Amino acid sequence: MHLKKSVYIFLVFLFSISAKAAFILLPMEAEVQQNHLKAYGITYWALDKQYKVSWLLNYRGGSFLLPDAAEIRKECQIRGVTFEVLSDNQANGILNEISSPSQNMETVVLEKAPKIAVYTPKGKKPWDDAVTLVLTYAEIPFTAIYDEEVLSDALLLYDWLHLHHEDFTGQYGKFFGAYRNAPWYIEQKREAEALATKLGFSKVSQEKLAVATKIRNFVIGGGFMFAMCSATDSFDIALAAEGVDICEPMFDGDDSEANYQARIDYNKSFAFKDFILERNPLVYEFSDIDMSRKRKVLPDNDYFTLMEYSAKWDPIPSMLCQNHTQLVKGFMGQTTAFDSERIKSNILVMGENKFNGEARYIHGTKGKGMFTFYGGHDPEDYEHRVGDAPTVLDLHPNSPGYRLILNNVLFPAARKKKLKT
Repeated sequence: MHLKKSVYIFLVFLFSISAKAAFILLPMEAEVQQNHLKAYGITYWALDKQYKVSWLLNYRGGSFLLPDAAEIRKECQIRGVTFEVLSDNQANGILNEISSPSQNMETVVLEKAPKIAVYTPKGKKPWDDAVTLVLTYAEIPFTAIYDEEVLSDALLLYDWLHLHHEDFTGQYGKFFGAYRNAPWYIEQKREAEALATKLGFSKVSQEKLAVATKIRNFVIGGGFMFAMCSATDSFDIALAAEGVDICEPMFDGDDSEANYQARIDYNKSFAFKDFILERNPLVYEFSDIDMSRKRKVLPDNDYFTLMEYSAKWDPIPSMLCQNHTQLVKGFMGQTTAFDSERIKSNILVMGENKFNGEARYIHGTKGKGMFTFYGGHDPEDYEHRVGDAPTVLDLHPNSPGYRLILNNVLFPAARKKKLKT
């Protein structure tokens, strides 16, 4: 009897060891996770604390697997993030399922918390920015930088750069038609001219081109750039128009070149080709890249579809498209979406509205680095207007549109593997 009791105690002991929690899973499907956005913040926080994290591509909406630690559990509870405690056996079962050749899933190891910079002007009213909003909400630290820092090579300190809804062409966002008498427009124009002069440039357009060139070199050198709204097409236009005056007198004090369209060099742009620039300074548009004025879709039917990739063979676009739905609600911006006919053939279209002939979410490589362009201003504010209040993300903790931004934020943390394609 004594022997049986000892054996029983020993078996219970063995079971308790094998059942001991070893991992924490942050499930990311729609039905379970109560705060998708803050789950990214937990993942970043864990990486920053030197914990090893795995991104489980296409498993339960792109879940995260973290080691079990009391401080991680506590942080999840504080931030309202749903988590599940797994034993070694349970975690190994999940990893075995993911590794099966029959499953379109993959495990990607995240190694370190990327250093994040957001290119944004100081006192950026009347705009707000979706990326700064979601980084702040998810409690992911970032550093705000602007022209002086970029031109002094501060980008060397960062892995990831977001471009605020900037105008790199020197035309002040083409707001002249509607807002030229608005105090904020007058003040921002004055500040931009003063900054250009301080930095040794005679025109704002020349100074912005120098900034765009530094950012281009950051990407070529291995950096990751993420841009939204007008920062996407105005960046490419500025690069393609290098050495060409495309600004009218109200922007830079002298006439534009008479036939500047013929001098645009599309080889210098990142993503777009064959675009025709908008010459009229009163029109709130840079070129025919943007679909805002060409759209034939009603707000209630405005959705775009995320592409599905092979997680094992194409892990990069798979990471960038992780979500709990493939159908994402559309949203407007100065640059709402990209005309499919204006996108270079080497660019990956990861989200599109085929009915409207537009791409919403695109990705490409340049040199050793990568970039993602995302159309629209705010994923949870359909028609965000100048002066509107910023979105309160407590009301949208499960936003699929904002998840795409955070996929890009975490992407540089992934262990670099030799691509199979």
